[in-house]
Amino acid sequence: MTVNFTTATSQRGLTYIEVLVATVIVSFCLAPAIDALSTGLRGAAVSQDLTVQHYRLLEKMEDVLAESYGSLKSAAEAAGSETVPSSYSDAVATPNRRLVFLSEYDADNADADNDPFTGKDANLLWVRVKIENMALSMESLTVP
Repeated sequence: MTVNFTTATSQRGLTYIEVLVATVIVSFCLAPAIDALSTGLRGAAVSQDLTVQHYRLLEKMEDVLAESYGSLKSAAEAAGSETVPSSYSDAVATPNRRLVFLSEYDADNADADNDPFTGKDANLLWVRVKIENMALSMESLTVP
């Protein structure tokens, strides 16, 4: 019994054309994969910035709510409106300035106008902390 080894061993390695085709296929697939990774890295940077700003808002909110009710009420009266930043806001030239808005609040809607800033309830203050020129904000209510 004779075995013909010439057909079984005629292709021992890859030809130059096969290597070239495989390199082209890998290079076409590699570009979108690298682009996807760069998009993920940019998203992580944005997420990190939003997280830092969130904790800055939280810090300011806690500082404001730690103040006495009388001080907050005086600052709300001095501001005069829920759309005017109070004296608890950061200084004007501060980067990512945190604005603090204070106002008396209408929780029970006794005047039935669905506006929480008319027909104000006694001893209830609305507090809002917002980062200037950003959509991030926090709101809370406080009582004496």
